[in-house]
Amino acid sequence: MRLCLLASGSKGNSLFLETDSCRLLVDAGLSARETQSRLAAIGVSSSDLDGVLITHEHTDHTSGAGALARRLKIPLLMTGATYRAAQHTVKKVDLIEFEPGNSFTFKGVSIDPFPVTHDACDPCGFVVESGEGKIGFATDLGVATRLAQLKLKECRALVLEFNHDERMLQDGPYPWHLKQRIRSRHGHLSNAEGAALLEELLHDGLEGVFLSHLSETNNLPELALAAATNLLSGQNVCSPEVFVGSQGVPSGVLDI
Repeated sequence: MRLCLLASGSKGNSLFLETDSCRLLVDAGLSARETQSRLAAIGVSSSDLDGVLITHEHTDHTSGAGALARRLKIPLLMTGATYRAAQHTVKKVDLIEFEPGNSFTFKGVSIDPFPVTHDACDPCGFVVESGEGKIGFATDLGVATRLAQLKLKECRALVLEFNHDERMLQDGPYPWHLKQRIRSRHGHLSNAEGAALLEELLHDGLEGVFLSHLSETNNLPELALAAATNLLSGQNVCSPEVFVGSQGVPSGVLDI
């Protein structure tokens, strides 16, 4: 099983996930050309992709999805409501619809989509399970609900949101209404909230953690990393590799 954050931030998000039977992108917020370039940078041919799994309709998660799907002749997997909301961006594609709360199988993996709180029409987190174990994915959520915590238990790797530093957001240049939106239950998790969610999910089989969707304005990689590593250094349950997502370049690759 391999994972890499190809891009992470407000200008475009995409995760590469490979199991023994399937190669998926979770979101495609970069252009098709840039997505293919970043895959090549980690030694992956885009022609080997099986599909693109979409969390929600915001353009930093969908802007390249339609073009990539048509170019590679692969399906987009998303809820019907998300497709309708994103149709002007993704346009005509081979579509596989699912509903939050209903697991389904795609190319030999089980995908369990669960609802998250974000200001989109039908946003989802995912647990992807193969014979190699489970991967949990939860970004763009204003609060880590009990359901999200339950779904993300016992994963070998986690992709979690560490969007902003609370002080940087408070003192930063965003207008008040945008600061309120980010802080709200339908906004984004802070570094402290991301670390608190991670604390709930620690177990002896956790091997990797990706810190994702860092704000370029309201966060610093070293602050997000400190929040995670301070938590991890205070426990002896597990010692996962920690990767910090970047807008400009792919993260390191986790092989498990």
